[in-house]
Amino acid sequence: MQFYYGTQMPLRVLDEAEFWKHQEEEHTVVIRELVKNLEQQYVEDLQKWEDEFAKAHHRVIRYIETVNRSNGQVSPALYQDVLQLVTFCLKQSEEFTNFCRMLMNESEPIKRNQTAKVVLNHIIVESEYFIGVAQTILYKG
Repeated sequence: MQFYYGTQMPLRVLDEAEFWKHQEEEHTVVIRELVKNLEQQYVEDLQKWEDEFAKAHHRVIRYIETVNRSNGQVSPALYQDVLQLVTFCLKQSEEFTNFCRMLMNESEPIKRNQTAKVVLNHIIVESEYFIGVAQTILYKG
């Protein structure tokens, strides 16, 4: 992510969060579809993750609309709210990567499925990319 967006920075940050929350939501479906014999508890956990990512995604979209309506005049309060939302999204992604690692260590069907392990590692790397972007934004802010 580049830092030459100036007054558009809150919108750029939200754009990243919007993309990655949607990606993570889809990743829960990918895991469930790839590992057909996944333990029921993990299927249910992934469905909960999907729902939580959808909620975060919609929350980010609401903030994008708010920032768009501000016509480049983002108040300090709104900027702080955006940073808090990015913090929430970052923590959510960290928890999801931990969950994915736990799946690889504890789920017997995943342990026996090399493709699933490769896909889960890829999903983790993608979420970690967002975590890095979010940390950069938060430390700069």
